[in-house]
Amino acid sequence: MKAVVAIFGPTASGKTAVAEALADRTGGDVVSADSMQVYRGVPVLTAQPTRPTRLVAIWPLSHEASVAEYARLAHAEIDGLLAGGRLPIVAGGTGLYLRAALAELHLPPAPAAGVRERWERVYQDRGAQHAHALLAERDPAAAAAVHPNDRRRVVRALELTELGASLRPSHPRLWTDETRHPTLIFGLDLAKEELDRRIEERARAMVAAGALDEARRAAAGRLSETARHIHGLRDFAELPLEEALDALIARTRRFAAYQRKWMRRIPGLVTVEANRSPGDIADEILEVARARQHVRTRRAG
Repeated sequence: MKAVVAIFGPTASGKTAVAEALADRTGGDVVSADSMQVYRGVPVLTAQPTRPTRLVAIWPLSHEASVAEYARLAHAEIDGLLAGGRLPIVAGGTGLYLRAALAELHLPPAPAAGVRERWERVYQDRGAQHAHALLAERDPAAAAAVHPNDRRRVVRALELTELGASLRPSHPRLWTDETRHPTLIFGLDLAKEELDRRIEERARAMVAAGALDEARRAAAGRLSETARHIHGLRDFAELPLEEALDALIARTRRFAAYQRKWMRRIPGLVTVEANRSPGDIADEILEVARARQHVRTRRAG
């Protein structure tokens, strides 16, 4: 049976190590579902894996990322692996990217040339409150869900109004349990206290690995609106080191809480205890996957 295994979890829960251990056991390949690991030049800030991983470091920091573009690439990677008899292991902490990789989300088309730039000028020249008020007139549901200071989402929501779409559709299909291929989704679960400890530990390790210089180099170049959301990039580029470190830890903990909410809403997700070695977790995932989807292990020799 051609099947896909997906691994989701909050930041610092160990997704990459578990996915790599599972790939070693099955001869599969890891496909990243992380909206920030797609960028080149920031391997430390985005905690990119050190071994080759599909859809990691594929775009320059100037590239405006989109879920639709990522979905096309992810589908091609997954379909190619399945055609070659290899197990796709989709791993990442961006819930929307995970769903885009696994399912057909029927995303709205890209806006016509110049539309985004026009709304960007409105936001810049007339101010956040004015742009948000226009959004409230055009799409009250989207306006209620987006803060006026969230420039990227306000502009995107205004773009969508011109396409007859909404950032908050009345009948969203985001949480459908329909996937393009038979799929098992595993969620890595950690106690909040342990997750908080790991987040701080990883943030300090990033500093030791050169996050400060990496952020300053990135900030000195052209950044797309999506790349500007890389955690720690602006903090390390603009703040004193200790303030930047504290800001990164706080921001990452908030994001982890958001990811845990995503995890609870994914249909059919199999929760696994993550406070173990990556190999032990991979063995449990493999046991479940073999029982349900007949996933094979790599043959010795």
